[in-house]
Amino acid sequence: MPTKMTDNAALASIGAATIELHLPTVRSEAGRRAETASRQQASYLVYLADVLAAEIDDRSERRRTRRIHEAHFPRLKRLADFDLSAAPSVNPATIATLASGAYLGTGDPVVLLGESGTGKSHLLIALGIAACEQGRRVRYVTAAQLANELAEAADERRLSRVVSRYGRLDLLCLDELGYVKLDTRGAELLFQIITEREERASIATASNLPFSEWGQIITDPRLVAAIVDRLTFNAHIIETGTESYRLLTTKTKVPRKPPRGSTRPHSHDSPSANGPQKPT
Repeated sequence: MPTKMTDNAALASIGAATIELHLPTVRSEAGRRAETASRQQASYLVYLADVLAAEIDDRSERRRTRRIHEAHFPRLKRLADFDLSAAPSVNPATIATLASGAYLGTGDPVVLLGESGTGKSHLLIALGIAACEQGRRVRYVTAAQLANELAEAADERRLSRVVSRYGRLDLLCLDELGYVKLDTRGAELLFQIITEREERASIATASNLPFSEWGQIITDPRLVAAIVDRLTFNAHIIETGTESYRLLTTKTKVPRKPPRGSTRPHSHDSPSANGPQKPT
């Protein structure tokens, strides 16, 4: 027979047990949910199921938050926030398919191609966050950052550990491939990461250059051909277009009206009496 105890003693015992068992949500919710269960005349089993479900939900949320934090995204972007109407070349069905995360199970690459401001990084980050929320291990890094990190690791004789760590990720989000020219060493080190993950774990890459111009950033013809081959085999290739969404948004913004009573001249007024104004 269980020992009879007061509610306060029971809460103290629950607190001690949940610390030992690492159940912080049960510890914080046990009393409140017990009162709710009592008012609703719920059984002990219903109460136990309720408080354990709260622990599982809270633990899942903490895990998602930790995954996103560990991915080192520069900002948070989600697929639901991407304006598909501003990117007519992007197929909504393709985005929906990728959002499900099925490509991660088969290790398929994703390549996003388009001019600056067309939404490549938004989609890249959003796919990474979707993967984090599905419990996947994700890392975001630019091509230049990764090349520098690998070169530093090679100088410090820990390259194999770093390559292995990148190899264990479920998704590597490689951004800005094309903005910075890579030297031969940097390109070769980057190739090691790509080879480590080939046909086993997904890489999502964003580039402002078409494949035919990747030789501008990786000067060794054989190396650039090998990198393109590995990043495009069974790949989901998305072209985001050439017209900058950011620039279009800026151009279509309605000019702000001057404050009431302002004496500021309109744009068609003549220059001030002090002489012509310097251009800004």
